[in-house]
Amino acid sequence: MKKQYVVFGAGKFGWSVAVTLEELGCEVMVVDHNAELIQDIAGYVSYAVCVNIEEPDAFEGLGLHNMDGAIVAITESLEASIVTVMMCHEAGVPRIFAKARNKTHEKILKSVGAHKIIFPELEMGKKTAKYIVVDNFMDWIELSPKYSLVEMEIPRAWRGRTLQELRIREKYHVNVIGYKNGDVMDINMNPAVPLPSEGVLVVIGENGAIESIHR
Repeated sequence: MKKQYVVFGAGKFGWSVAVTLEELGCEVMVVDHNAELIQDIAGYVSYAVCVNIEEPDAFEGLGLHNMDGAIVAITESLEASIVTVMMCHEAGVPRIFAKARNKTHEKILKSVGAHKIIFPELEMGKKTAKYIVVDNFMDWIELSPKYSLVEMEIPRAWRGRTLQELRIREKYHVNVIGYKNGDVMDINMNPAVPLPSEGVLVVIGENGAIESIHR
């Protein structure tokens, strides 16, 4: 059975989340008061509903109790954002993600039931800065404020040498968890086989330790 998600807000962020979830095989309903935005996204998701959630009884008929998760991508109206999170929480939606405008907004959203707060611009800014400063990393995913998972080009000095020989965990305090070349992923690397000259390594560890590899 497909996972079901509701996305409130069909702006750039809400659109991106909704369409990506649909492409990943989920059943997605998008809710927005802007009829033009709803018309534009209707062909990309399972359901597109034009509703002004600031009106009484706006949430009736949306079937929130059937949803596996909700994404509240509304920041233009703080009241609408807060009320939407609260209604999703009261309906028993098990996972509620909400976009916040600032730290105060974040605290309020958490207090009314949001499980995860998202600052898209802030997170993308941090990610872009890491790309600029550490340019041999292909992707950087923060797992927590302290730890990250990255895809990195194989350093020139590592090519043709084995993981056993390099002793990466001992020297750099990070773990190599896989090798990727195009769409092919190997998570059972033989530590006795020399690293190739192409492809990327998937590495996990503390942010400082990962950055030290570049330095």
